[in-house]
Amino acid sequence: MNFENKNFILAIILSMLIIFGWQYFYAAPLQKKLATSTETSQSQQPAATGQTAPATGAVVPGISPEAAAVNRADALAKSPRLKIETDFVSGSINLKGAMIDDLHLLRYRETIDPNSPTITFLSPSGTPGALFAEQGVVPATGTTAKLPDPNTVWTAPAGAVLNEGNPVTLTWDNGEGLKFIRKIEVSDEYLFTVTQTVENTSQAPVALIPYARIQRQDTPTVSGYWVFFEGMLGWIDGSLHELHYKDVAGQTEPDRRDTTGGWIGFTDKYWAATIIPEQASNVTASFIHTKLDGRDLYQTDYLAKDAIVVQPGATASTTDRLFAGAKVVRTINAIESLYQIKGFSYVIDWGWFYFLTKPFFYLLDWLKGIVGNFGIAILLATVLVKAAVFPLANKSYASMSKMKKLQPEMERLKKEFPDDKMKQQQEMMALYKREKVSPLSGCLPVVVQIPIFFALYKVILTSIELRHAPFFGWIHDLSAPDPTSLFNLFGLIPWTPPHMLMIGAWPIVMGITMWVQMRLNPAPPDPVQASLFNWMPVMFTFMLGTFPVGLVIYWAWSNTLSVLQQSLIMKKHGVDVNLLGNVRNSLPFLKKKVSS
Repeated sequence: MNFENKNFILAIILSMLIIFGWQYFYAAPLQKKLATSTETSQSQQPAATGQTAPATGAVVPGISPEAAAVNRADALAKSPRLKIETDFVSGSINLKGAMIDDLHLLRYRETIDPNSPTITFLSPSGTPGALFAEQGVVPATGTTAKLPDPNTVWTAPAGAVLNEGNPVTLTWDNGEGLKFIRKIEVSDEYLFTVTQTVENTSQAPVALIPYARIQRQDTPTVSGYWVFFEGMLGWIDGSLHELHYKDVAGQTEPDRRDTTGGWIGFTDKYWAATIIPEQASNVTASFIHTKLDGRDLYQTDYLAKDAIVVQPGATASTTDRLFAGAKVVRTINAIESLYQIKGFSYVIDWGWFYFLTKPFFYLLDWLKGIVGNFGIAILLATVLVKAAVFPLANKSYASMSKMKKLQPEMERLKKEFPDDKMKQQQEMMALYKREKVSPLSGCLPVVVQIPIFFALYKVILTSIELRHAPFFGWIHDLSAPDPTSLFNLFGLIPWTPPHMLMIGAWPIVMGITMWVQMRLNPAPPDPVQASLFNWMPVMFTFMLGTFPVGLVIYWAWSNTLSVLQQSLIMKKHGVDVNLLGNVRNSLPFLKKKVSS
């Protein structure tokens, strides 16, 4: 196998190994090590003056699911509710416990069918896959007053509906001189702001400790990709803390950590639910797993370290927030900036190569804003990438053209020293030095573009902006594999091939362009090596057949541009670009047929 072909293959293999090896052997273990490191000790703070006191002994309540799981419709009908209705979400607030446990994401549907159901994100306790949030207060040491709990039924104004610009106020009186007022607002598409106010008309002060929690019932089905995280996470004490469900389920004690501000919650591939304390407040955040009646219960919560003391005749308030919705980059960034929420942008998993992933996303998003289609944006971004590496590629292809012109001389050296490989290599290296060419020149464009390929893979796979994003023709979702298959003649045969045989039209186009690009290089003299080299596009076609089609389109278009660029450079250097001849010489059976 000649140097340029061998190095081209090695460049692809080594680049893939470096990137995926980094993630598998270093990044992933480091994340796990950080996630399971020794929990921060919960040191007791001295009693504060004025409106705060130590929160010793307080516990965030837990909710058990129903003894028998109930369907969603029955669960919603069992309790009084207040309607939520905005341009982005719909659902209801459970007045029993004042929980936000019913939420649909109106801008997103379960499938690409426009008539399919909208995404159901939050669901009441007891339903399959329940996910819900609650804010509240618990008593500090010495406080015996009756406080609202998860079973408290709150009062809402008749006919009230929560929407943007129209907050709702819930009230509950304990009959002992304490009135609890809960104001709930929704803004910024998926952000709920909850202000809890306590009016004390009794004769004694009360000390209350604010808390918030999100509970998920049943272990969710995750995508299983190692390139992005799904599970429990939070911004704790200035860094991201992530726990996979299986890791939390294996713990014997809750994972508790002290932090100032930050956030904590659950993240799925495209959606997230997080609770956000006031950023100046000191809280203890917890990641908890329990099992009840065979069901897994996961809870993320925080508990204020300082109590709010409400003197007789006084009023006190505390505010926190709940984000429950789609991980739209623009929305997440706006919320982080507007409310100064520490590390909130990390709810989107940009990965360890964020310095490539984020800029590539912003480039695609900017181009999409101009042309109106992410598929076209990918094509334009590919052109820009090619333009950026043009000087390097130009130099590389020029060197490869010289290498091709040296092919007859290289063949002469092989025949002159057929049994002395060392002498043969020495003479070839002297030839390269004399002609000022590098056998490694063909690797450079590939090495440069592999990280870009990985960044695009990450963007397409994890960004909700590309979920169900159409291209043209049969491509209705750039984030999913090509839905067609060669093995049922692209739908002509009424049969669905197994997953490994779902080799669609675009992967085939990619394989063809890759094969054509390789034909621009001299064919290896050894038939076995030539056969192996010829099978590489086939292997890549099968490998990329299950990848997001947006990535396959990028690779096919990139190959096409490379073929055009390399052909022009080779012609400029006097090299005859005869693809048909190269094809005949690279396939032994065609060569024999022509000879006969």
